[in-house]
Amino acid sequence: MDTLFRKHDRLLANTSMDIIREMMNKIHWNAQLISIIGAKGVGKSTLIKQYIKTNYSPGDRRVLYCSADTVDLSTRTLVGLADEFVLRGGELLVIDEIHKYKPGTPAWSREIKEIYELYLKLKLIVSGSSLLSLKEGDADLSRRALKYSMKGLSFREALRFYHGLEFPIWSLEDILSHPYDLWQEVSSKCKPVVLFKQYLEKGYYPFLLEGEGEYYTKIEQVVNYIIETELPQICKVEVANVRKIQALVALISSEVPFVLNANKIAAALEIGRDTVVEYLKFLSDAKILNLLYSDKKKIGKLTKPDKVYPENPNLLYALAPAKVEIGTARESFAVSCLEESHIVEYGKEQGDFKVDSKYTFEIGGPSKDYSQISGVKDSYVFADDWDMPDGAKLPLWMLGFLY
Repeated sequence: MDTLFRKHDRLLANTSMDIIREMMNKIHWNAQLISIIGAKGVGKSTLIKQYIKTNYSPGDRRVLYCSADTVDLSTRTLVGLADEFVLRGGELLVIDEIHKYKPGTPAWSREIKEIYELYLKLKLIVSGSSLLSLKEGDADLSRRALKYSMKGLSFREALRFYHGLEFPIWSLEDILSHPYDLWQEVSSKCKPVVLFKQYLEKGYYPFLLEGEGEYYTKIEQVVNYIIETELPQICKVEVANVRKIQALVALISSEVPFVLNANKIAAALEIGRDTVVEYLKFLSDAKILNLLYSDKKKIGKLTKPDKVYPENPNLLYALAPAKVEIGTARESFAVSCLEESHIVEYGKEQGDFKVDSKYTFEIGGPSKDYSQISGVKDSYVFADDWDMPDGAKLPLWMLGFLY
């Protein structure tokens, strides 16, 4: 236990408090059990350590932060750790990277459930990759844990992180009804079109603060770890198919907004059509891809998506083997922003996207007009390289203020 506390002290001492994400204020930290999930690299661990530093003094042994992949936890159980911690007067136990505890088994969730029931005054925080939701054991905590999902930085947050510019969140309804007010507020402090171009390429992941040179390399490492390690361990993907999944991701990253032909891909990769659909859903849960359907109400286990995008445009720039298709970058940005709190469906016949079964959005460059959505009620064009709102034609960067 003393070894774990020493590591806890070092990890917290190395945690910067310069910039704290607003999600800090959205989490009900006093709950008995909190689960924070999200893609690797979006800042889950940093947020938790910042919470500890804000609420506990250095050396306070009422709190313990540890990672499930540490050597110390390879020789003990989570229940045993909690028992010893409580006997020492512990009040808050944080277990990061929880999916790495005895990978390939539901052991972590059974033990967390037991701790939850044995020690009613002990607060627990667990965090890990979004693939946790695929594990059967996660059902043990579904009624007990307050679950939070964490995304990478929005364009609005990136302006704060990298340029020191503070702006409030705007709802979609406010953006659509008062776009000029948003444009005036933002353009009075910066040139959003220029900064937005930078954000599409780099800025979604907070580790850009660590330096630009290795930014894309780190993204590739995150994606490769998920495909090569987590998919086989957690989702039981055959190791022999790992390279085929990597080829699938590369194919999607290199195409114009990708309309899926599952049978064609299956033939090219020499795997079954249903296996292609299953792998796409795994990659979606891992926050590598976003899948769009023309009707979300009719999604079944083997329903193929209509369109497939990288989860955020930075992934596209990191993974595309050749020149990035700007149309894919624009649309992946729009989907990433909207899916945080809205239902986004493939427009199919009219427009690129149907949002909340009400709005129709067309995404494009500065020359994009209304021809494809002419006469469609509640329809809007969101244009890149477009500085100022003009009727129902709005700058694409405005969607970056939704969270």
